[in-house]
Amino acid sequence: MSSSPGHTDAPSFLACFHCGLPVPDGAHYPIQFEEKPRQACCRGCQAVAQTIIDSGQGAYYTHRTVLPATPQAAEAELAQLGLYDLPEIQESFVRVEAEHIREAALILENIVCAACIWLNERHIAALPGVLSVEINYATRRARVRWNNSRIQLSAILKAVSDIGYIAHPFDPGRSDDIYKRERNTAIKRLAIAGLGMMQVMMYALPAYTATDMTDDIRLLMRWASLILTIPVVLYSAWPFFIGAWRDLKRRTLGMDVPVALGVGTAFIASVYATFFGHGEVYYDSVTMFIFLLLTGRFLEMNARRRAGAAVEELVKLIPAATTRLPNWPLRDEEQVPVARLAVGDHILVRPGETLPADGVVIDGDSAVSEAMLTGESLPVSKSRDAKVVGGSLNQASPLVIQVEKLGADTRLASIVRLLDRAQSEKPRIGQLADRAAAWFVGLLLLITVLVGVAWYLIDPSKVLWIVVSILVVTCPCALGLATPAALTTATGRLTRLGLLTTRGHALETLARATDLVFDKTGTLTQGRLSVRRVVPLGGRNENEVSAIAAALEAGSEHPIARALREAAPHSILTASGVRNTPGRGVEGEVDRRTYRLGSPRFAAPAHTPPEPSGGKHPASGHEYPNGHEHPKNGHESWIALAASDELIAWFALADTPRADAPAALAALRAQGLRLHLLSGDAEGAVKATAQQLGIDDWHAGALPEDKLAYVKTLQSQARIVAMVGDGINDAPVLAGAQVSIAMGEGADVAQAAADMVMLGSRLATLADGVALARKTQQIIRQNLGWALGYNLIAIPAAAFGHVTPWLAGIGMSVSSLLVVLNALRLSDYKPNPPAAAPALPSPLTAPR
Repeated sequence: MSSSPGHTDAPSFLACFHCGLPVPDGAHYPIQFEEKPRQACCRGCQAVAQTIIDSGQGAYYTHRTVLPATPQAAEAELAQLGLYDLPEIQESFVRVEAEHIREAALILENIVCAACIWLNERHIAALPGVLSVEINYATRRARVRWNNSRIQLSAILKAVSDIGYIAHPFDPGRSDDIYKRERNTAIKRLAIAGLGMMQVMMYALPAYTATDMTDDIRLLMRWASLILTIPVVLYSAWPFFIGAWRDLKRRTLGMDVPVALGVGTAFIASVYATFFGHGEVYYDSVTMFIFLLLTGRFLEMNARRRAGAAVEELVKLIPAATTRLPNWPLRDEEQVPVARLAVGDHILVRPGETLPADGVVIDGDSAVSEAMLTGESLPVSKSRDAKVVGGSLNQASPLVIQVEKLGADTRLASIVRLLDRAQSEKPRIGQLADRAAAWFVGLLLLITVLVGVAWYLIDPSKVLWIVVSILVVTCPCALGLATPAALTTATGRLTRLGLLTTRGHALETLARATDLVFDKTGTLTQGRLSVRRVVPLGGRNENEVSAIAAALEAGSEHPIARALREAAPHSILTASGVRNTPGRGVEGEVDRRTYRLGSPRFAAPAHTPPEPSGGKHPASGHEYPNGHEHPKNGHESWIALAASDELIAWFALADTPRADAPAALAALRAQGLRLHLLSGDAEGAVKATAQQLGIDDWHAGALPEDKLAYVKTLQSQARIVAMVGDGINDAPVLAGAQVSIAMGEGADVAQAAADMVMLGSRLATLADGVALARKTQQIIRQNLGWALGYNLIAIPAAAFGHVTPWLAGIGMSVSSLLVVLNALRLSDYKPNPPAAAPALPSPLTAPR
């Protein structure tokens, strides 16, 4: 029963205390009111209701007599209170970019065609203080940026309402509710239209076939058809008339205008013929057209839902509730909504549960699946101090996690935000299609008038049904859907493969790319040094010298220090009196003996490092200012260990190429791309990497400005350049390339400058991305070709009287549906597996 005060007619289901919608099974959003717990249906209602109560306006719930009958009524009440402008309400769906700059994720209702998107974007963008607005047709989600000092969010929501649409703050539960409500309404309208059509056809068929029907019987058939057609026109087709009136009030011509004109004209003419007893009636054509059009839109709605499923799946990864440990390290447990978590809280995540936030492992050792976030199919081991990402699935053992990021600050929220932006931004070909669709309806109406006048002079008896056929058969919606349907499906598929698209133009440009430029360290290589060889001297063994080196580097986070510690993970030696000499090395005592570890000039100035061994993996060649410098002999970096004045060991360090790099680059070459390697590392390291991976065009010692100049040179030769990098120094060249891809493990500034981000570490994802980008452009061209070709054939055919109204309805519905179904082929697209590539050569001496 309802928990709302003052509600007399309680529904049989558990109703939301705030809006009256049913509370979903398993949802737990408690609200404290008058010292009693109440239930809300979603996080948004919970936050709004609690804010109303906490601000002293709880009388709102005491004095209202009924729950809002519809979510629209609930939103109207909230708009009057202006609660959406309160910071505590905005926390769950508004991101603060700067002092006054805000960005919100909204979901729109009553969107029926591409023209609705165009109208809303223009209307919202015209509001003073709105900086940008992008609406995804496939998902109905809008991303709005505004200056909070010039306009409030409630004013934006009201502006949307003023033109006949409804905007809500995005919430996964509410999104599902809206979809279910729209689907149920569509089924009802479709059922009425289908029943009406079948009954009217039963009366129309004898009128067409019988030769001895009396005028009285014929008139009776017409009156029966009229009675059956009225609910179809006034209920099933009502959204078309509302949409057309809304467009005309705004002085725009959307897709509903010709539909409403066609249906209205045929119906009024039929009513006139029925009342006055002369002229033709088109009740069968009207009901059949409405039924076919609603069928097409219903199927299109479900197809669009599938196309936007990637974003919805990501949003739903975060659970509604979790287990908090309020008195950690004590194991006291409490179940709390995720919305109530705070940074610094400790939470317990059991096997089979999803992590609710980004954080760090405090206790436990488990395997975590990040497949939905990175595309990596294998689980990742997580132990103490390891970073974990909200939305990943704990698979093996319980983990205690300290929360570091929540809500809009999490990596998952960032992925969803970037994916939304990419799906909303339109590439050049999509912008051309939108402009064509915008003037298409006006041109259609002009053609209809001219054809109507011509047929009036030729044969007045055919004017009406030919005019209706022209209005009905055309379909600018197919033009408007051609690009967004394909882009939404493709970006969702790429995200599941592990390549996040953050800019709308990225897929189009990647498909046309001719050259692919790679950074080396962290991109083609692991970006992590490891000890490749140990050369002990003076009768010592590897284990002994490695343990001494690990002890000296125990307190350092330097990449070389980490590599030396990992080479002796079981060392029990400790060092004392450790002194660091920046840029050179460290000195300290182990077992009361003094050692020096660092560059040969620091630890062994009178000695020369060993000759490089053939077939070694290249070193990173980086200069490390924080405690080490090391010469590059070939493609290995050497570190010396000396006791007093006696050299006792050499350590060779190298950066390892990624295991899948040869196969990935072979696949990219097979796709016709020319590969380049640019690196700031020493020539020996870069040359070795290029030779191992089969890259002919390589350049070493390149500064950030050198990399950018190299890319500009390629661009001056009419080459389309894609750049792949990971470091801060790659940000300028990433921004300068036509399309850029940042490694997911790289620097934040590199990801911010990039058009795409690799979520995992698989380089094979690049080849998948290129293949899918090319396939997407092929699908878009097919969709646009179909939409244009269909209209170029259908309009003349209808103008010459070869298309009846009911056949026009079939054509229009099928036109839009085929475009969406063709785009959906991308959702399961599997690029051809790359050809096998030779394995990387193994080192002569493997590390311990």
